[in-house]
Amino acid sequence: MQRIIDANFNRASEGARVLEEISRFVLEDETLSESFKNIRHSINKISDKYYRENLLSRDSENDIGLNIHNPDSRHGIDTIFKANIKRLEEALRVLSEYTALGEFEKMRYKVYTLEKIMYSKLIGKYSKLKLNDTKLYLVTNSDNFRTEDEFLNAVASALQGGVDIVQLREKKRDAASILELAKKVRILCDEFNALFIVNDRVDIAYLSGADGVHLGQDDIDPVSARKILGDNAIIGISTHAPEQAKKAAADGADYIGAGPVFTTPTKPGRASVGLDYIQWVSENIDIPAFAIGGIDLENADTVLNTGIARIAVVRAIMNSSNPKSAAECFKAKL
Repeated sequence: MQRIIDANFNRASEGARVLEEISRFVLEDETLSESFKNIRHSINKISDKYYRENLLSRDSENDIGLNIHNPDSRHGIDTIFKANIKRLEEALRVLSEYTALGEFEKMRYKVYTLEKIMYSKLIGKYSKLKLNDTKLYLVTNSDNFRTEDEFLNAVASALQGGVDIVQLREKKRDAASILELAKKVRILCDEFNALFIVNDRVDIAYLSGADGVHLGQDDIDPVSARKILGDNAIIGISTHAPEQAKKAAADGADYIGAGPVFTTPTKPGRASVGLDYIQWVSENIDIPAFAIGGIDLENADTVLNTGIARIAVVRAIMNSSNPKSAAECFKAKL
């Protein structure tokens, strides 16, 4: 029994420390950081009373837990948060059971409240942090699919292949059906830890819980969009020339799309901007920029040779017979 108590003192203290550091350095929230620090100190203070017994009972070298595979994986701050808040809660429950000390039960219920507060703050800020690590952006709609399930399966397959962001771009559906579809794509993106963006429709982005909205040159301005979606929303802007890219950055866009690089049927009537503009963007724009327009596996290297680090793809993934494999190939190039 003493080994169980020792292990869970360590788990609880370690979990609290990880959460304290996220609160301090990621959220920069003094109140949350202090709350987890106080919990950690309280755990360690009680632990000191058991120190000699715990240390003498410890047998790390022969612990069979060393050989048990942990199926969990950490993709980013949000998954680290979830793993450690649960580690702390579970360890406090075990300590409550095995020591019969009421302090641990009180701590556990306090952590439940902190979990809700911290998660609501983290999901907003984390989306923007995650944007910096993205490379492969999928823009898609359901027009060329016979059924909605077929479309959603293709999106899921692409996500499985490593797509970092999915933008839902529906031009022919009514608002109600776009919203219902957006909610389903939101769930898929959550499952694969990807960002979800809605094209044009700020209202649907808001109602579906999307990470943000992508706007064209003729859409609502980014400042107005942010008033509706909040400061933590990701706002993307389509750009086709240097002055548009500079204005988007100045207006507070979080990223830009640069293109179309090549002529594409998804943008009928719009001339391609060519590789020179993409190279200019890579050299002059500091916010994340995605080259888009007619990019496929055959010409992707040419685009990346301009210095651009991110690409957005439409047909080359969604029209592929195997979206997962296509996404994997793009991700390998990136």
